Amino acid sequence: MKMRKWLGLFASFTLLSACAAFTPNNTDTEDTENTTDTDAGTETGTDTTANSGEKIELDFWTFWGSEIRRPIIEEIINDFNESQDEIFVKHTYNPFGDIWTKELAQIAAGNPPDVVINDINATALRGQKQQAESLQPFLEEDDISDWFYPELWEATLYEGESYGIPFTTDTRVLYYNKDLFEAAGLDPEAPPTTWDELEEYARQLDVEEGGELTQMGFYPLYGVGMDVWMLNSAGQNFFDEEGNPQVDTPENAAALEWILEWREHYGVDTVNRYQAQIDSGQANPFFTGELAMIAQTGTFYTQIKQYAPDMNIGVAFLPEREEGSGHTSWGGGFVAEIPKGAKNPEASWKFLKYLGDVHAQEIWASKNFDSVANMEAAETAIDNEIFDEQDSMVYQLTVENMDHTILTPVPLTASDFGNTLNPILDNILLGETSVEDGLQEAQESLERLVESNQ
Repeated sequence: MKMRKWLGLFASFTLLSACAAFTPNNTDTEDTENTTDTDAGTETGTDTTANSGEKIELDFWTFWGSEIRRPIIEEIINDFNESQDEIFVKHTYNPFGDIWTKELAQIAAGNPPDVVINDINATALRGQKQQAESLQPFLEEDDISDWFYPELWEATLYEGESYGIPFTTDTRVLYYNKDLFEAAGLDPEAPPTTWDELEEYARQLDVEEGGELTQMGFYPLYGVGMDVWMLNSAGQNFFDEEGNPQVDTPENAAALEWILEWREHYGVDTVNRYQAQIDSGQANPFFTGELAMIAQTGTFYTQIKQYAPDMNIGVAFLPEREEGSGHTSWGGGFVAEIPKGAKNPEASWKFLKYLGDVHAQEIWASKNFDSVANMEAAETAIDNEIFDEQDSMVYQLTVENMDHTILTPVPLTASDFGNTLNPILDNILLGETSVEDGLQEAQESLERLVESNQ
């Protein structure tokens, strides 16, 4: 995995992505939240009567309330509770849209939860704002930093101190329908590796009947946003290591021009018609065989298994702009933090360490089909007994794709830069400004924003 320190795409940045590519993730299908739970602040865990007065009780907040994820996080909690007799952890579920607002209110009131799941890309920002406890005192005696992908660990650092334990991560890959490839005369074992090949394959996979497109080869903004393709094109983020904007570049211009060419090829009406199907979930044209290729998160595979279990799929790295430019992808994830002012930080640390260790990480990876932060757990999850051959193939690719994945911590000099950049890129897509003028405007606006924050 690659990372540029101080670079970042903040939570609100994603434009047209159906996944949560740049939301406090990932999107991501991490539970944003498809759940039947409607009660905020629901507490669960092992029987609280088992918690004698001698045990320290920790309140652990997550947004994982779905029928799939909630039992898994509670299995991990219960395993921890049964593994020792000093600490009892209870689980409090809060909806994705509420959890962090409530956390900040509780911090201000002097009564925060003991542990909370939070967005990894803004961990350093919360350290700067003193919204999370530094883990440095614990790490000096018990350094576990080498458990995790280095870039994930680095994202937790503010002024050299960690403010969270990486729990999950994610990445974007290319899924394709092998049966449609074969029907179009394409080799189902040889997916496109460059943008030119992607276009060539898509044209062969396009099918028209009666003047209307009935099968689309590929459209770059189904599943990810323009920002992901700009990262893919440039192999770098929108800020350099010193925090200077680097938006107005030939690589970013090439990505935007490329996207506009796709939009012109299919036409706005067709693009919107397919987008409406994607937004409906189960009727996603990739599931129905009306879309041959889609860029999406690794966890998108769980939706394929649910809605199109018999689909013969392939998975590959995102095609590179040109041979040698790199298969750059984007990733985010979540951390477990101790909120500022938590009453039992030593006990909270013991639970954080458990969450980051191999056992808990393997449970989460195998039962959620989710990318985890612990490197050993990510590798060993591939061979667990729950995965079938196709499961293992997809998961293996997502693990390998971490070498191509950029993590994007929020730049501390311009944490809200998405509010500046987003409308400009949107205007480019809508044809209200040219690529050249839009990128120049974006560069100048971000430079002013950084200067105002110094």
